[in-house]
Amino acid sequence: MKERDEEKVLSLFPEETQNADTISQKSIPAQVFLNYFFAISYHIQNAGGQVPVLQEQKPELAEDDYEAIQQLLLNSWSTEYALRATAELGDEAYMRNALHWTFPQAYYAVFAGLQAFLYTRGIKTNNEAWVLREAGRLVVKNTYPQAVGFYASGHYNDFTIHRLPLAHYKPGLQIAGKELEAQAQIGQFLRTTRRQKAKAVRQQVQANAATAIRSSKSGEVLQKFGPQHWQQLTWRIGYTTLFDLMARLRISSTHREIERFVQADIDFKLFHESLLQIVSYLNGIHECFVAQAVGLQKYEEFAQELPKHLKGSFVEARLQQQIKPLLGNEGYELGQAA
Repeated sequence: MKERDEEKVLSLFPEETQNADTISQKSIPAQVFLNYFFAISYHIQNAGGQVPVLQEQKPELAEDDYEAIQQLLLNSWSTEYALRATAELGDEAYMRNALHWTFPQAYYAVFAGLQAFLYTRGIKTNNEAWVLREAGRLVVKNTYPQAVGFYASGHYNDFTIHRLPLAHYKPGLQIAGKELEAQAQIGQFLRTTRRQKAKAVRQQVQANAATAIRSSKSGEVLQKFGPQHWQQLTWRIGYTTLFDLMARLRISSTHREIERFVQADIDFKLFHESLLQIVSYLNGIHECFVAQAVGLQKYEEFAQELPKHLKGSFVEARLQQQIKPLLGNEGYELGQAA
């Protein structure tokens, strides 16, 4: 089981340059990874878009459901709190060595908030693949604001990037300073992540005698895939969205990528700030969605019952600055709450 879990963790450095001897060369993969997340942060700040008021019918919620949703929100908030606590120290050397926990914190803070939202829609699962697949479906249906509504689809090495009109440009190694550069880098991130997902799915399918694709001539399990074989797997991949990009922050205990990352010569403070901005934005969206589903009164009860470390924090700030205006209007421009 552990081995199967490890297979789900995508490498942090798929684009790593071979035979990188100098410090600057060794830092390139880490710099590219920083560029990706900074580009997402940059795009979020510039793309805008309203948090939609969800109109579709939602399931009836019982008291047990409210308790489960509240617990998922607490998981999200406490993880985001820990991520913010690292930022408050403001020491780059500390942030460099904190990557072992800040990377997964950023992902799981968002994942728990996403789970809380999906729970209000009757999707009650801890299965990561299922959660990410449902999130992808909702992104494609335009449930999310424009800033995070991009995604990739298509067969292996024949991918299409949606809602990023500038994603076809070739990205450079510099930090994005224009929307064109940001979209180019996000587009590359979507493509490399989807490529890795496809390879992981192929490995899983081909390792199972019951599901493996076989040669039409010999009946043996195929070792080499052509386009027609990849196409048989595409439905298993689903769509590739921002949530899949965040999942790249999961760290496998058997991989050494994080150690190489710590040794890289990059701006760790900027990396942390970018991650925190993305987490705050996504969690703010999901909190707005949850509040719509449970009602403002019930959501305010959740806020009143916060543990001590979350009292007077970003949770209450987003309630006042984002959720209340949303539920009092037809839509709300999602700002960067504290």
